[in-house]
Amino acid sequence: MNRYETLKLFDYSIYISSLDRFDYTEQTQKCIINTLNQYSYIIAEKDEYFKKVLVESDLLLPDGIGIVGATKILKGRKIKKIAGADLHKHLLEQLNAVAGSCFYLGSSQETLDGIKKRLAIEYPAIRVGVYSPPFKKQFNDDDNDRMINDINDFNPDVLFVGMTAPKQEKWVYAHKHRLNVKVICSIGAVFDFYSETVRRPGKFWINMGLEWFIRLVREPIHLWKRYILYGPVFIYHVYKEKLLIVLNKNSN
Repeated sequence: MNRYETLKLFDYSIYISSLDRFDYTEQTQKCIINTLNQYSYIIAEKDEYFKKVLVESDLLLPDGIGIVGATKILKGRKIKKIAGADLHKHLLEQLNAVAGSCFYLGSSQETLDGIKKRLAIEYPAIRVGVYSPPFKKQFNDDDNDRMINDINDFNPDVLFVGMTAPKQEKWVYAHKHRLNVKVICSIGAVFDFYSETVRRPGKFWINMGLEWFIRLVREPIHLWKRYILYGPVFIYHVYKEKLLIVLNKNSN
């Protein structure tokens, strides 16, 4: 993956190239794509296995204004946020152009039906498979076998996984060697956004860096901890790291 430009932030190698440089048809090896935001960063600081999963991603996208801001403060680099929704759209356009196939694993059957309905209109050349796993905290071996077999029987070019973090990333990491897919992406809320069961904030708010705020206003019970609690904690981590950088520079 060294053909893409990355930047070291904390313990992670963040993808900072344009998505236009990524073409799934050129992948000769399995590619696992995850995203990093302030929420997943804080969770990973308390969950060593999740941190390992993120660190070992083939591509780790800067999905959040917090990561973009941290990169500016700590590295002096201005980078562009790449959301899971951006990755999803990029891959769908590529798949449609070559009549490729994709599979959606996660969410409810209602959401998956909404995705298929919209894809049929916007990307009619794509062959689509879906599977709604049982709603439970932890899958058993039978659950995992069923999901893996359904995916491999369909034989997609791209697998989209939407089970919320960190469950989705951990599941992919644990089973990636059994999945016969070129590209695997954990994209969480994108399933709801694309099916329109949850409305994503408009481009104005996204371009202003305030997508998080509009989502918080709309879903305060679901998202308050992510932004109100973990936001200040993430800022603390950023400026703690900045202080260490300054002290090390002065000591040298």
